[in-house]
Amino acid sequence: MNHLPILPILLPSLTGTLMLLPPLSKSLKARRWITCTVLIMLMVIVAVLFLSAHRQTITYALGGWQPPFGIVLVVDRFSALLLAVTAILAFCAGIYSADQEDRQSSLFHPLLLFQVMGINGAFLTGDLFNLFVFFEMLLIASYALLIHGGGSEKTKAGFHYVTLNLIGSALFLVALGTLYGTMGTLNMADMSAKVGFLLPEDQVLAKTGGLLLLLVFSLKSALLPLHFWLPKTYAAASASVVALFAVMTKVGVYSICRVFGGIFGSNAGALANIATPWIWPLAIATVALGSIGIFAATSLRLLTANMVIVSVGTLLITFVIEGGQSLLFGFYYLLHSTVVTGALFLIADQIGKQRGAAMDRFVTARPVTRATLLGGVFLIASIAAVGLPPLSGFIGKVLILHSASRFAEQVWVWPALLASSLMAMIAFSRAGSRFFWNVSAQKPVSGPKMRFAQIAAIFILLSTVALMTVFADAILAYSQGAVGDLRQNATIIERHHETDRGHVHGVQES
Repeated sequence: MNHLPILPILLPSLTGTLMLLPPLSKSLKARRWITCTVLIMLMVIVAVLFLSAHRQTITYALGGWQPPFGIVLVVDRFSALLLAVTAILAFCAGIYSADQEDRQSSLFHPLLLFQVMGINGAFLTGDLFNLFVFFEMLLIASYALLIHGGGSEKTKAGFHYVTLNLIGSALFLVALGTLYGTMGTLNMADMSAKVGFLLPEDQVLAKTGGLLLLLVFSLKSALLPLHFWLPKTYAAASASVVALFAVMTKVGVYSICRVFGGIFGSNAGALANIATPWIWPLAIATVALGSIGIFAATSLRLLTANMVIVSVGTLLITFVIEGGQSLLFGFYYLLHSTVVTGALFLIADQIGKQRGAAMDRFVTARPVTRATLLGGVFLIASIAAVGLPPLSGFIGKVLILHSASRFAEQVWVWPALLASSLMAMIAFSRAGSRFFWNVSAQKPVSGPKMRFAQIAAIFILLSTVALMTVFADAILAYSQGAVGDLRQNATIIERHHETDRGHVHGVQES
């Protein structure tokens, strides 16, 4: 059996556990080197899975127990895309933290790896209950990482973040209990095969459970009106932590696509596309409100946090346009927006350190040191984030706009996306002028020097954006396959059942 699919979960889990024990718990240098080594190994493993999933979907049954009774991990092109972007972000967050952030506690590196484990598990699991388990793992790690370093702002943001997610977790369990009671399984492939054959009296309960899941995933992904926790939470976290947090909302988006594109998709009979009437207006409203937040932001971190909200709305718009036919463009935009916002959070941190007390707020202050370098990376990241040519943001938005072919969709999608790009362009222009042009005549602040690892982390993320632009055709072709994988979950359970039946028949003959 190929054990590669379990390694993105097992490797960070075991390494993080070992870091809690002596002698690694006493050596910061050892923890740094081990974390970087593990994250590099993780990128290699994910690259192999990425290429393997392009040929066929990989299923891994833990302990040999077949579904619907066993725990199954599924690596298809959709999950492989998310694993790849998580590995890149985690590596950049790990090397960026090797300055001051990881000095404040011996638990930083273990928590970082535990969160990576939870995120990878959420993308890999083929079971809704284990999705809940991995959600809790990544959230527990994120609670600690959010308040890492202390401070009143982090504590306040952490309290709201923890409270809301605990409520969401309780609703998650209620939804799972409801769905299990009606279908007798929580394996996603098995559920997609059974949901179309439910009795009318069970359909009401299944719909209630499904819409409860939509509520939970909307909270995790920061879909309006459950988005209000995100801006201040992300603005309060340390730079390397919030760079990894850039993929956290995508876990919620991934779950919506996986559950309501697979289980409650077009083949779900009476329960087909039950989320579409809710997602459509909420996604448009999320883009609109996030755009207002961008325009009203008082710091680069708040601006970037609102960009995350806009990206969530944009991604979910592609889920409903033409019945999800533009979802492949959404996958491309998902990769782009995650990498760009991660880079912007790191750039905001560097600008804030160079401006003294003004930090990254949009106020007139003394000029920054290394203005040419910081100004250059800020310009590239801003062009990508706004969606101006020639970078990947432009490609993604043009494709999404083009996919809205019906007039009723164009009336809503085009104004929302174009207005959000315009407001983002104005906001980033204002930020750039405050940081690099409209400065006081005093000498630059003697802030901390930019370390090579920090510069490298920013350049890796921006280089990823450039590569996405160059290889857009290949990524879109892969994304098209990912959309197909999303809608063919039922074949996985059938293949497992056939394998299991063949094994039992062989044993009986023996």
